[in-house]
Amino acid sequence: MARVRRLAREQVYDGLLFHRVIDRFVDQTGNPDNHDGGVSRHPDLAPEFVARLTPDQVVPVRVASDSQQGFVGALPVEAVSAAEAARSVDGKLRLWGAYCSGVAGMGRQADPGSANSEIFFMRESSRRLDRDYTVWGKVVLGLDVVRAMAVGEPPAVPDKMLKVRVASDLPADERPRIEVMDAGSRAFRKQAARVRADRGADFTICDLNLPVRLLR
Repeated sequence: MARVRRLAREQVYDGLLFHRVIDRFVDQTGNPDNHDGGVSRHPDLAPEFVARLTPDQVVPVRVASDSQQGFVGALPVEAVSAAEAARSVDGKLRLWGAYCSGVAGMGRQADPGSANSEIFFMRESSRRLDRDYTVWGKVVLGLDVVRAMAVGEPPAVPDKMLKVRVASDLPADERPRIEVMDAGSRAFRKQAARVRADRGADFTICDLNLPVRLLR
């Protein structure tokens, strides 16, 4: 996420096209040359596919003997089991972002350490990307916009990022105010239980989205 913030503040993303958009898969942008392969002036990034957090930083919603799925903030994640974490030296959970719809990742070339400036947003879930591409965020409001991007490689008439800004850099009265439901709240647990009962054995973390409210 630090690289995305930096490039946004340098206005590298302003005016760039969504040069690769595949229906029911991804919207890709962030290349200064508006096609696959170009990079920013900054060095490539080392892979950041897996993280380690304390168990209290994760809200589990699906727990199995060999793994668990849940949320870190609004981000869907999968992690090793609590038993495996307890066996580790530091007691931390080894986890990774789950590529559900709306999740944002870093694009790269064949080399796992070649992520630079390209970013993509998931139109739909594709868990084959887990632990292979660095997750840096989640679309909490505007998934309909992600899914409305013109499709193509490249699209005949590509959509464009006119201006990209970091919300915390905006004057206080210009920042969007958004409330995201707490994954640990009773209301969300009831919602998750309903979805889990409906989906049965097919239930995964990608069947859930934290409700969001735009305050202004």
